[in-house]
Amino acid sequence: MRFASKKQTLEAIDEQAGVSLLIVEPEDMWHANNLIAAGDVVHAPTLRKVITTTSTGSNVNKSVRTSLSIRVKSTFFDPLASELKVSGTVVEENEWVSIGQHHTITLKYEKADIKFTIWKSAGWDTVALQSLKEALSEDRPEAIAAVIMQEGLANICLITENRTILKQRIESAIPKRREADTTRAVSSFFDKILSHLRNTIDFSIPRTLLLASPGFTAQDFRSHMQSEATRAGDKALQHIVKGALVVHSSTGHVHSLNEALKSPEVQRTMHGTKAAAETTLMDQFHDRMRKDDGRAWYGTKPVEKAIAEGAVGRGGGVLLVNNAFFRSMDVATRRKYVALVDKVKADGGEVRLLSSDHPSGKRLEGFGGIAALLTYPLFDLDEEDDDDEDVQAGGDGDDAMTI
Repeated sequence: MRFASKKQTLEAIDEQAGVSLLIVEPEDMWHANNLIAAGDVVHAPTLRKVITTTSTGSNVNKSVRTSLSIRVKSTFFDPLASELKVSGTVVEENEWVSIGQHHTITLKYEKADIKFTIWKSAGWDTVALQSLKEALSEDRPEAIAAVIMQEGLANICLITENRTILKQRIESAIPKRREADTTRAVSSFFDKILSHLRNTIDFSIPRTLLLASPGFTAQDFRSHMQSEATRAGDKALQHIVKGALVVHSSTGHVHSLNEALKSPEVQRTMHGTKAAAETTLMDQFHDRMRKDDGRAWYGTKPVEKAIAEGAVGRGGGVLLVNNAFFRSMDVATRRKYVALVDKVKADGGEVRLLSSDHPSGKRLEGFGGIAALLTYPLFDLDEEDDDDEDVQAGGDGDDAMTI
């Protein structure tokens, strides 16, 4: 993604004029989904179905290409198609549409750069600016291709810096009665995986291939790839096989990729990337939770208290937040979470916005979407404050109860 105007900079955003951006690659749709929140105004080219009356008086339905500005009510992101649907109400009328009418703009990657403009309802706060900075960054490590499999099942994925994309799911029945039938079925299964792998992943771009499975399935598939490369004299496939990493996973399902990403071999390959760093931080959080040493807390209230105490600051403090908190909330709630982010940064701590499209973000969801690693121990942060108890106890008359 890049600015539509060469004169535009991060340091000089005109909130009245909005920020115009160009979609230049499929990954940009993920960033657009993070940038656009409910209440924002988005202007972009779109198709609108209209009814026109012919000279004979008959009505004709047709689609016209126009540009519309809508106030966003909801978004829907399809990661497989890299397509973002932005729904809302029209705020500027034209010859086809009146103010207040509902419309859905579909943003997607195409060969020609697509331009859209965004006005932030809550202004370009620090979180929005950070999301914009990441969207504009050209310093992105190449995505890792991954095949996570078990007997009869394989999932081909692309692991980018920000998310894990399922490209293809392959299932095949493997008979167990006769060894010859099993061998043929496994060979056919591996052929299907290899065919889909080469059709769905662009290996003209140098990238690592990760193979993960329980048992020896991944190793056997690698051997199958090597045999096919040798038989066909396929140097491109030989190069892919040479750099492939084989690691263990408990199943062939996508959720088990989290185990594969934690292996030392993969960590070395992904060293320095956002995905590897977030996996490591979530591992640290789990370790401290098991130790119960008062240096790991999750949930909004305990984390708020820890930040207010200055315990998520310089010297190892980390705030982990699901990026969905900043996309669909009302302005007041969003500002509260932005304030938490700003406080941690001001105290010298680190802030990580994790995506649910990546295994680390899914792990964080299990803790309510927000967690913190503290620089020093704090205890009893999950206990109710006296003020909260008074509010709960202070009703009218006989309806009041103490909890």
